[in-house]
Amino acid sequence: MRTPIVLAAAALSLATVGGCSSSGSGSPAGAGATGDEKIAVAATDTECKVAKSELPAGTSTFSVTNNGTKVTEFYVYAAGDRVMGEVENIVPGLTRDVVVELPAGMYETACKPGMTGKGIRGPLKVTGESKPLTSDAKLADAVASYKRYVKTQSDALLDKTKEFTEAVKAGDVDKAKELYPVARTYWERIEPVAEAFGDLDPAIDARENDVAEGEEWTGFHRLEKDLWVNKDVAGDGKIADKLMADVNTIVQRSATVDLSPVQLANGAKGLLDEVATGKITGEEDRYSHTDLWDFDANLQGSKAAVQALRPVLEERDPELVKTLDAKFADAESALAAHRSGDGWKLHNELSKDELKALSDAINALAEPISKVASVVAK
Repeated sequence: MRTPIVLAAAALSLATVGGCSSSGSGSPAGAGATGDEKIAVAATDTECKVAKSELPAGTSTFSVTNNGTKVTEFYVYAAGDRVMGEVENIVPGLTRDVVVELPAGMYETACKPGMTGKGIRGPLKVTGESKPLTSDAKLADAVASYKRYVKTQSDALLDKTKEFTEAVKAGDVDKAKELYPVARTYWERIEPVAEAFGDLDPAIDARENDVAEGEEWTGFHRLEKDLWVNKDVAGDGKIADKLMADVNTIVQRSATVDLSPVQLANGAKGLLDEVATGKITGEEDRYSHTDLWDFDANLQGSKAAVQALRPVLEERDPELVKTLDAKFADAESALAAHRSGDGWKLHNELSKDELKALSDAINALAEPISKVASVVAK
């Protein structure tokens, strides 16, 4: 759902972040995350060629190469456009991998050149039987632990979004500005789960350039623009009500969704990708410049997913755990330098060198996190 404003900056960040999980990183071209052959996906501005349209149940690795001219995304959708796996921000010339666990059933694959719209879709049939990863007791416990985390964050999201939308409806611009980054903190922490619902995520979190022509722009960023640019929310009552209703719906759905352990791993990586392409460039909260609130929330959400998987990772790859602990500490330390009171400095208050230092810390963390899905899928 992300259309970069500064393509060069996004490409620079993702060349490091995304390359860690691509075939260009030195991984054998035929070796998937689970030891099986990768499924090649050739994406262009007009095509999405998936090497296989029928797969056995279980974990599969899709290796997506962008041969087009636009930044693209790749999704595997279940019925109702529920996202089973995704990889975003694939810049031209880059190959990125995503590990997906799929039980038997009918699915759709989709490439999204320009990262907007419904995408170029194709059918995917999954047959046979496979033990779910959660048949491993420790992985089942990891999913349960993460869902408890999502529940606490969801409860806070509801409370703070209500306060924010009520301030908007009351026309209290100053209070709404104060509450905007706080409410978004809880949204950003659970975004990997929220993004599973492709119909609601853009309604809540789309930026202006993410909205297809003819569609209504709603959600946090629509209100952000009115608060900071137009400085008038007198006509935004319906937008505020819709945001509150959409957040209520997504929280209800999130409480019942089944998660695969690889979704936790992919979510942890995806949150860092969002930092590398949106928060660092300043395009995410382009009107309020409150990107560092989101940055911190993404980092903490990523850490929560990894911590839920920690018992399994310690058992299967203890050296990876040590590396993750060190790189998380480095990233948190780099961000802490920009604390301001109970919040953070504004993005436009940071120098290019300071932003580069933050970017370097996130890229250094993204490399070991890109390995978590393959460890979980063993």
